[in-house]
Amino acid sequence: MKRSIEDTPIVFVGAGNLATNLAKALYHKGFRILQIYSRSKESAQLLAEQVEAEYTTDLQEIVRDARLYIVSLKDAAFVELLPQITAGKQGALLVHTAGSIPLDIWKGQTERYGVFYPMQTFSKQRSVDFSEIPFFIEANSVQDTEFLKAIAATLSDKVYEVTSEQRKNLHLAAVFACNFTNHMYALAAGILEKSGLPFDVMLPLIDETARKVHELTPYDAQTGPAIRYDENVINNHLAMLESSPELQEIYKLLSKSIHEHH
Repeated sequence: MKRSIEDTPIVFVGAGNLATNLAKALYHKGFRILQIYSRSKESAQLLAEQVEAEYTTDLQEIVRDARLYIVSLKDAAFVELLPQITAGKQGALLVHTAGSIPLDIWKGQTERYGVFYPMQTFSKQRSVDFSEIPFFIEANSVQDTEFLKAIAATLSDKVYEVTSEQRKNLHLAAVFACNFTNHMYALAAGILEKSGLPFDVMLPLIDETARKVHELTPYDAQTGPAIRYDENVINNHLAMLESSPELQEIYKLLSKSIHEHH
């Protein structure tokens, strides 16, 4: 009898934002999560309870009979712990979930390896709809590439095979589109707070800005004083930011970039 892909025994090395969301999503699809590793007992135990798995805080105690190991650690920790992560797991497939780390990081450490990268912003406190999330897959063999694509396809219809160079550019673009954008929200919240206004008043504007780029290119969706270089408005805003030179510089730089881009 042919074994279904959901029978794949999986170990998660890491219990952070991405690992928490991905482990729970795979668990709800019927995958067997054997074990969760984290340096933090609280994080490992909490996620393990949610996916009916064992947990450990010791890399040497990670079980060695899993078919797939999904490593989701901070980049620096992953590089530092790589020899310990791969030790004794010959024959299994090991993958990482990082956008910025190349496939070849595994080379010389293990025989079968890959990348399983869901491009989304993750928080432990918030569930996401994986059917809307694109997965970017890479592996050192055709067979394992297809295996990873099949696992990703149980969660999403948007599964792509990409190179490490393409994924690195995806991650860079994501930093601009997500991380920098969210920082702008934080700066806006600070400006509003000083005037006694809640950040909630921005939400309809934020939602419409996001919706527009589903129908228009970001170039065509751009509005505001910088695109037409309205000096009266820009100078007034800069004057309002005199007490915050850092914000003044950000405002100037972004306004200049918008104007020159158009």
